[in-house]
Amino acid sequence: MSAYSLVIEETIISSQKARPFWESKSLAEMSSKEWESLCDGCAKCCLHKLEDEDSGEIFYTRVVCSYLDQEKCNCTVYNKRQQLVPDCVILTPENLDDLSWMPGTCAYRLLHEGKSLPVWHPLISGSRNAMIAADITVTGKVVSEEFIHEDGLEEHIIDWANGQD
Repeated sequence: MSAYSLVIEETIISSQKARPFWESKSLAEMSSKEWESLCDGCAKCCLHKLEDEDSGEIFYTRVVCSYLDQEKCNCTVYNKRQQLVPDCVILTPENLDDLSWMPGTCAYRLLHEGKSLPVWHPLISGSRNAMIAADITVTGKVVSEEFIHEDGLEEHIIDWANGQD
């Protein structure tokens, strides 16, 4: 084998090792730590949504779960969220086909659809700063459900949540 062939082979092996887990594994193959790290913490999944009964179209509202820490964009009862909020959906590789309501910027949805993570995603950029600069989080844009009557959700429909800006 020539020196050139060895360099090419080492480069190929090196590049395969260097591929991040979200590019080298399927969602089903990821460890729980890898799976959890896909969440960018935007909290858009915590927005209340309305579905048009006739068309099936999903509308996001600016109303969020009362357990959401709106500044940090995380659930204050994460480990028992399903018990306290039975409608809270726990994402798994098995239920992603049924979750077309997830925002278009969601890493789980993007990877499930065969797309790449955006440049602002913390796994790509190395921190949440790029995501915050890209105005991806719900911070400063939402109101807790405890202050909204459920019959008034339609008054809070928004158009910024599903985009892939």
